[in-house]
Amino acid sequence: MHESINSYLREILKESSQDVSGTLAGYIPRLRDADENLQALALATTDAQACSVGDDEHLFTIQSISKPFVYALALDDVGLERVREMVGMEPSGEAFNELSLEGGTGRPLNPMINAGAIATHQLLDHTRHDSHSGGRASDSRTSQVRSRTARILEGMAGFAGRTLEVDWDAAEEEFATTYRNMAIAHMLKSHGSLDIEPDEAVRGYIDSCSVLVTVRDLALMAATLANSGVNPETGQQVVSAESARTTLGVMATCGMYDASGRWLTQIGIPAKSGISGGIIGVLPGQVGIASFAPRLDEEGSSVQGVSMFQHLSNELSLHVLSNQRINVIEELRARA
Repeated sequence: MHESINSYLREILKESSQDVSGTLAGYIPRLRDADENLQALALATTDAQACSVGDDEHLFTIQSISKPFVYALALDDVGLERVREMVGMEPSGEAFNELSLEGGTGRPLNPMINAGAIATHQLLDHTRHDSHSGGRASDSRTSQVRSRTARILEGMAGFAGRTLEVDWDAAEEEFATTYRNMAIAHMLKSHGSLDIEPDEAVRGYIDSCSVLVTVRDLALMAATLANSGVNPETGQQVVSAESARTTLGVMATCGMYDASGRWLTQIGIPAKSGISGGIIGVLPGQVGIASFAPRLDEEGSSVQGVSMFQHLSNELSLHVLSNQRINVIEELRARA
C-alpha cells in the first residue's frame, strides 16, 4: 500500500499512545518484563495488500489470539457437531479465566475463554502429524500432545503464510505457574468435558499460546479468516469457508470476553484479544487488522489497541452493523 496509508496508521499510533493507563500481565514472567512502550498496527486486505507501522517486526507470544485459529482447525478436523458436544457457543459474561461451565451440559460456554480453549485443544487430529516438531517430550507433553501442537503449527503457518515457532522457554515458564488453568482442566475432567488428562490438556493449550508472531503475521492470519479461510497471499485454503464463518460468529459475540457486548456495540468488528497485548479484528470479505501494545485493561485487552480499533472503526466506518459501512479496500486505495 501507498506511504499515505502508513502515515494515516502512524497518526493512529500517535493518538493512541497518549493513553498510558493499564498494566502489564504481571502473572506471567515473560509478559511482566515486556517493554510497555512498544506499539504496532497492521492491515491486510483480502486482495493481498498489506501495510504495517510501528514495532511491526517485534515478536511476541500469540497467547489467547490462538483460540479462534485452533477452534477453526478443530472444526475442520472433527466437524461442528463433535465440537459443539464438547464446547458451547454462547457468551459467558465472565472473565476469560473464570471457573464456570454451561448449566445442564458441563460444557465450557464458548471456545474463546480458557475453559473452552482447553477443551477445544483435545479435539485436534493428532494422527496425521509427526510429534517431532511439538516440543520436548515430558510427562505432560506426551506424543499426542506434541502431535496436536504440530497440527497447530502447521495450521498457523498456513494462516500466516510462513513457518512459525513456539517460544519453548516462555511455555515452560507459564506452565510452571499455571495453577488456575490446571484448576479449570480438572473441573472440565470432573464434568466429562475432557477426554485426556488435565495436565496434558493444559500443556498443549499453553504451547499453542506460546507461538511467536508479529503484528504483520496476525493481520494476514485475520485476513485469511476474512477471505473464507483462503490466505490472500499464498492462495492456500487453510480452513473451510464454513469453519471460518463459524469462527467469526463466535469471535463477534465472545472474542473480547466480558467486554464483548460493549466491543460489538461500539466498535463492531469480530475480534480477539490476547494478554501479551495483541488484538485481531476481521471484517469479512475485506480486511484483517492487528494491533499490539502491552498495557492491558481490566478485561485483559490492550488499552491502546482498543483505542486503535476505535479510531479505525469510526474513521473508516467499519462497524459490521452499520448501513453506512464502506468498502475498505476502495477507501484505502482512495487514500493512496
